[in-house]
Amino acid sequence: MAQPSKDRLPRVAKFLKWVTVGLLSLQANLSLAADTLSPVTHSDFPRFPDEQVLLGRDLFFDPLLSGNRNISCASCHHGVLGSADAVPLSVGEGGTGLGKRRRGSGDAPAERHIPRNAPAIFNLGATEFTTLFHDGRVSVDSDAPFGILMPEGHALERGVVNILGAQALLPILSHEEMAGANGENEIGSDVFAGRIRGPNGAWAKLAARIEAIPAYRRRFTALNGNSEPLHITDIGNAIGAFLAQEFRADNSPFDAYLRGDKSALTAPQARGMELFYGKSTCSSCHAGRFQTDHGFHAIGIPQIGPGKDHGKENGVTRADFGRSAITGIDKDKYCFRTPSLRNVALTAPYGHSGAYASLEAVVRHHLAPRESLMRFDPSKAPVPALSGYGTVTPQMPDAEELARIAAAITLDIPPLTDAEVNDIISFLHALTDRSSIGGKLGAPASVPSGLKVDSILD
Repeated sequence: MAQPSKDRLPRVAKFLKWVTVGLLSLQANLSLAADTLSPVTHSDFPRFPDEQVLLGRDLFFDPLLSGNRNISCASCHHGVLGSADAVPLSVGEGGTGLGKRRRGSGDAPAERHIPRNAPAIFNLGATEFTTLFHDGRVSVDSDAPFGILMPEGHALERGVVNILGAQALLPILSHEEMAGANGENEIGSDVFAGRIRGPNGAWAKLAARIEAIPAYRRRFTALNGNSEPLHITDIGNAIGAFLAQEFRADNSPFDAYLRGDKSALTAPQARGMELFYGKSTCSSCHAGRFQTDHGFHAIGIPQIGPGKDHGKENGVTRADFGRSAITGIDKDKYCFRTPSLRNVALTAPYGHSGAYASLEAVVRHHLAPRESLMRFDPSKAPVPALSGYGTVTPQMPDAEELARIAAAITLDIPPLTDAEVNDIISFLHALTDRSSIGGKLGAPASVPSGLKVDSILD
């Protein structure tokens, strides 16, 4: 076998050194991307009694908490649908079925779609999550009653075990989500009249419904150690405990990487992680272990559907001002909370309005948000029909409102190649915890009220 000449040996050695340095540099960059993040541990999540979690599960799936006794929390946040409902905008009160099979019912027709996409719940029980809803209308605040800031007229009457326990008290008061319309039932009428708190308010009447079910009363007595009348906060606490445990998701390939297994990610996923925490600047908003800075940003997600009726006094239709509607600050217009990206591959469609059906579509929106907004085709985001089966194309705001949304955009991501986009998408798939798919416990076969539990098979 021929031997390399003496003059080639230094060049070969130099080449090998270059390759080694390059590999070490890549490894160092990957380490810089994620090794500054500590692994998620049990200490990041509160612990609750099993009895409370199981009680919360039944309440979460029980339509008894809705005004017309026909919809549960799980109808829009089901484990088999990624803790949401797999459609851009939900058919809430008055609908039947789950997910893409859900539709308006002829017996109790829904008036319009719920204005915003049902957000995923994964990991919201972790202690670092202190702000919830797309607009942050519920947040930890030491100056607020019992340490949780709630919307006006909905201040807590007692303390809650976690912020999820507080947020659970709001959908049951929404006409479109669970309460029903004025005149349909006493809950809907109370909400319409602003009778929320106090002994004769909607919360008290819903708590009384639960207390009237002997199986619920026995379980609350055993849990609380007394037979005092149930308060709505008892119900919120049980649901909050269930949500914190049911939708915990911290056993993904990314988690394995953080815990020291550097082989847990495939080559594309590793490259995508480096881009995500580096060149692409994704992590400037989707920061940390749960990929969120818990802040609010205007990124120009297309507004589809009815919106929140913001600006209607000035003739604006199909508008949603986002965070600004809570703070009253103009610069917060069209800003929405940065969602966690854990299990993001399971939680399509994306954006506060659910406008984008795929990860690739929403990632590419981030690269050119203004252009993406202005050329958006609403037929690509069909919503369930409000009456009967099938889907309909949602409406969008007029040109003037679209221009205002575009002008508010602050997103500015450097150009990426198609290969880099694919690598980032690969990394997003590495955030999937397969053990959390469907939820830890799943749906109960029945609930104490005897009302029907929604099933994906209906």
